[in-house]
Amino acid sequence: MLWTDCLNRLRQELSDNVFAMWIRPLVAEEVDGVLKLYAPNPYWTRYIQEHHLELISILAEQMSEGRVCKVEILVDSRPGAILSASEQPATTTAALESSAAAPVVRAKKESNEQQNTKTSKKRLLNPLFNFALFVEGRSNQMAAETCRKVLTQLGEPQHNPLFLYGPTGLGKTHLMQAVGNALLQAKPNARVMYMTAESFVQDFVSSLQQGKVEEFKKNCRSLDLLLVDDIHLLAGKEASLVEFFYTFNALLDESKQIILTSDRYPKELTELDPRLVSRFSWGLSVGVEPPDIETRIEILLKKAESNGIDLPRNCALFIAQQVVANVRELEGALNKVVAISRFKGTPIDLDVVRESLKDVLAIRARTISTENIQRVVSEYFRIPLKELVGPKRTRIYARPRQLAMGLARELTGDSFPEIGMAFGGRDHSTVMHACEKVQSLCAEDPIFNEDYKNLMRLLQS
Repeated sequence: MLWTDCLNRLRQELSDNVFAMWIRPLVAEEVDGVLKLYAPNPYWTRYIQEHHLELISILAEQMSEGRVCKVEILVDSRPGAILSASEQPATTTAALESSAAAPVVRAKKESNEQQNTKTSKKRLLNPLFNFALFVEGRSNQMAAETCRKVLTQLGEPQHNPLFLYGPTGLGKTHLMQAVGNALLQAKPNARVMYMTAESFVQDFVSSLQQGKVEEFKKNCRSLDLLLVDDIHLLAGKEASLVEFFYTFNALLDESKQIILTSDRYPKELTELDPRLVSRFSWGLSVGVEPPDIETRIEILLKKAESNGIDLPRNCALFIAQQVVANVRELEGALNKVVAISRFKGTPIDLDVVRESLKDVLAIRARTISTENIQRVVSEYFRIPLKELVGPKRTRIYARPRQLAMGLARELTGDSFPEIGMAFGGRDHSTVMHACEKVQSLCAEDPIFNEDYKNLMRLLQS
């Protein structure tokens, strides 16, 4: 039972993913003082040798009280050499079988047909993710224009890879799949693959378990366009990271286009291999910001129109004022309004919208207010709060004040007069002018625009 004892200790020493993926499937036998471990292919043995063989050797010697002085990792490609847990002898991992590991076991027992069906589903692009249904605004215009340009100059080094980054739910997946859909429409025989980082790991591990690594490599490295969502989720998946690194290089060497998305700028992905992160910056990185209020209104109206829903513009404005974080929450709010309207049997109006969003309104009332915005802006620019709302018109106070007014209009449901009262009793026309000034400065002044984006992130986090 030496290997069972070693497995119990390894389970404590290693992460659950590493243990389940690499250690638990190994088969062991003890021969003349040598513990022999069997893996299905050379790639697997190389990984064990480089990362875990030393630890296994120490544990085997300790737990055998010196009986075992050597551990070897070997390839055994005979059919059934790497057994499922239910088939393994008691000296292997069967003693450790638990319900938590059941998905891994089931994955091994799936037929090739089931695996192929699952894989094909991962590859399907959403036909609704096209450029025609993508609502552009100031926050995503550059990303949309870049994706269209990539489509006409596929694989060109100035935008290969294309790296789209920004918070979740802002349309990055929509844009990357729009490129794939447009390419397939223009060239039906083009080889396009869309996958999340998580599905890349799953497919790679499955190919290891089935002895089909070469087939996996061939499929990934013979593409015209590779789309990978949430690339930051490869963190901690050491073997998958290595494989992605080589796939990435192979596609770039052949001038094949790669589009990646993440929730962070490439250089902020410190948990990934620095060599891979540096390659992300070889092409073009484009940020996608939360949509402004005009864009949110257009998203709601287009979504309603595409679903045959009559959404009055004043109702779209009200929803857009209350839901500011991302497009998914915006669409979720619209779905709730539609559900309440149908349940009550009445058309959508402001009363229905208010009833539908009462929970959202209650939360926003506690989290984002004009007073909170004033506090955050004063701390950001390191100016006293009394000067921010006070009468002084010097530039050091006027610009932050205008910015705070613009943010209040963007993030709260307060009217121009209400915001004016919160800023020392100013007239509503002053607030309107401040909001217009903020929009023009965001377009003309990169430093001001960066301050605006930073404050939006602070207030929405």
